[in-house]
This record gives sequence, C-alpha cells and structure tokens, in this order.
Amino acid sequence: MQEPIISVSGLRGILGLSLSPETISRYIAAFVEQLPEGSILLSRDGRPSGWAIGDIVKGTINLLGRDVIDVGIAATPTVGILVRENRCTGGIQISASHNPPQYNGIKLMGADGRVISAEKGAQVKEAYQDQPLTWAPWEEIGNTSSCDDATSAHIEKVLATISPGPIQAKKFKVLLDSNGGSGSIVGVKLLEQLGCEVEVIGGEPNGTFLHPAEPTEANLKSISDLVAQGKFDVAFCQDPDADRLAVIDEKGRYIGEEYTVALCLQNVLAQRKGAVVINGATSRMNEDVAASFKCSIFRSAVGEANVTQEMMLRDAVFGGEGNGGPIDPQVGYIRDSFVGMANILELMTKKKKPISKLADALPRYEIVKHKVEMDAEELPAGFDRLKQQYAGAQVDEGDGLRFTWKDRWLIARASNTEPIVRVIAESKSFDQSEDMCIAATRTLRGV
Repeated sequence: MQEPIISVSGLRGILGLSLSPETISRYIAAFVEQLPEGSILLSRDGRPSGWAIGDIVKGTINLLGRDVIDVGIAATPTVGILVRENRCTGGIQISASHNPPQYNGIKLMGADGRVISAEKGAQVKEAYQDQPLTWAPWEEIGNTSSCDDATSAHIEKVLATISPGPIQAKKFKVLLDSNGGSGSIVGVKLLEQLGCEVEVIGGEPNGTFLHPAEPTEANLKSISDLVAQGKFDVAFCQDPDADRLAVIDEKGRYIGEEYTVALCLQNVLAQRKGAVVINGATSRMNEDVAASFKCSIFRSAVGEANVTQEMMLRDAVFGGEGNGGPIDPQVGYIRDSFVGMANILELMTKKKKPISKLADALPRYEIVKHKVEMDAEELPAGFDRLKQQYAGAQVDEGDGLRFTWKDRWLIARASNTEPIVRVIAESKSFDQSEDMCIAATRTLRGV
C-alpha cells in the first residue's frame, strides 16, 4: 500500500491503493487518543465508500473506549456546528471534498467545531507514524448513538445572521446543484425557509456525481446550459461536502468560486464592520471590497485552519478562501456554502439587482490557476529558480512562495491534498495572468 496524503487537517487517499482499513484505524486512533474525555461526533458525505469507512471509524473509536454520536450523511459545516451543539470533544467527517469518486478521506475537528490547527495536525501525523495503539479492555468498550436532528441548529444559525422576511417576499427561483453530495440536506430546507422555489440537481446524497466534483466552470457547463434557459434567478453549486459554493447567474454565466466571498462581504460589511481574513491565493477584489467599507483585511497561509486561526487572532467579522469557502464566525469557524447562499440572496434583495449586475459591479481581476506535477525533492530547486526570476517582487515565503507587485501577484505552493504544485496568478488581464502562470511553470520545471 502507498501512504495516503496527510495534510494540516486530515487524511485523503485512493481506496485500495493508499487507503486501507489499517491506515484508517491507525489515523483515527492517533487523533482520538489525543482528545480529552467526551463523545466524538462522526459524519460522512454521500460517497458510496463512506458507510464502510464509517464502520471502521466507529469500531476503532469504540474499541478505544470512547463513545460515538453518528450523524450519518451531513455537510462538513453542519458537522462543525453539531460538535458544539452536542458538546463533543471532537468531530470526524469522512469526505474527500472535491476529489474524484475513487478518493475518500477523513477531516478532523476540535471541540470548537473548527478544523484542527496545523500544530494539532502535526501531532496527529506524528502519532499516526510512531505511536502504538492501546485498545480498551472488553468491559470498557464505548457505545454509538445517533443524532435525532442534524439540520435545525445549522439552519437557525444561518438565518440569525440575515433578515429572512424580505428575502421570502422575493420568492426567488433557485437551482441547487448538490451533485450527489451532502449539500441538499440543509440546502433545500434553508432555501425553502427563505421562500425560494427550489429545483435540485443531484439531490440524492448517494455519491453519484452528475459531473466532476470540483465546481469549476468547465465542470459546471451542463448546469450553466440549464440556467441559460431562463427559468432561474440564480444557481448555487456545491462541492460534495458542501463547504464550497460556486455561483451561476440568471443568464447561465459561471460567476465562479472567487466571487463567492466578495459578494458575501458586500452584504456582511454593510451590517457588521470589522476585520476580514482571506488566504494568500484569494482574489484581491476582496481587498477592494473591504477598503470600500473602510475595513482592514489580512491574508493568512492557504488552508481553512490557517484562515480561521487568523480570524480568531484578528477578531474578524468574516473571512474565507477563494475556492468558494465563506466563513462567518457567528455561524461557525468553518467554510460554509449555506452562509454564502443566504448572504447572496440577501444582497440581491437589498440591492434590488440580479446576481449578474452585482457580480459585474465588483472590481474586475483575472485569476488563473495551473497545476504542476512535481516530485517533492524537485521543489527546493524549482523555488530557488522562481526567486531568481522574480527578484524584483516582494516575496513572502510563509506558504510556498508568494510574489507581489503593485498591480498583480503570483503564488506557487505545494498542495496539501494532491501531489502537485499549484501556480496561481492574478492581474487585470487574463492574458497577463495566463502568461505569468506559464512562465512560472516553466521555471519550476527548469525548462
């Protein structure tokens, strides 16, 4: 067996190749044995392999002498809330997020309902690699119980951040693309409570993806074509565990993930002024939006755990990542597609404008993202070549390499979840951003 990919917040691998019962059990034990006393919440997205992995996880936790609250299928942000609501000592979500069907994984959360920190993640990884397992005696085996209501608390928290009444009066026609993931479970109920007429694509959480899992423009062409027929005010497209949100406007145009947080910010900062946190690979349009409200904005390292850590440090009123992951601390320190839906619908209501015009009004930048397959041992030399090539830029080495100029930026960093280097550039021109990515990719490869 190959080793799975272990990132800051969890584990991900391909079943039968890098993900086995032994791997799963060892990793869960490494996490659980570091938790204080208390029950552990368990959930999964809709992937077909999730139930079998869930049985391994439950058995491992019980055999370690700990109790499990099994939620069944739920969205990742819902799990974060339920951990707090049930006063659990930690949470486990079985999900491979946007990865293809052959993948699955494990995301870890602390008692505060947020993805564990980089420091905690490093401790779990070390224990996974080196610490022997200590099983409980037969008379101390833990129990498993179920969760009677897995949706109400989440919906209530989201609705408390907005004014539902005016939205309900608009009776928006919404297409919800959950793509066979867990997003429809809360998504349909939330949208209906907001008075929306909802049509769902991939509403059965069975892991059967109707299109590739990552909500990119190319993968959502069939959804765009459907919306272009003119029956909907907006389409909300989720990834399988529903912590990310991409938007398609009423004309069928893919607005995309990068606009999600910026649109939310326009709504949130009009009501709650304060600091904002985004990661180093998120569009600078968010900086412009924050500046228009005279609010400070800070950048963290890429990764949800890093964003939420910085949000807590800055006492931020909002934050998120440019992959479509808004984070509202009033709901939870976790990326949440439902927070995005609610804020965008409220913005449409207050501004009395369609989503197309709201998106067009945002500062326009062109962000381009490339992937480079590279062996880990090749990275240091590739990064050195980049630093020589861009010696005139401001360089931040805290998270891969981030080069900043007055009118553009470029980031190159190793992925936490895939064996690749992500090269991302943003400028006012698509051609310039594309050229920057191509040039950086060649330099990384030494071409």
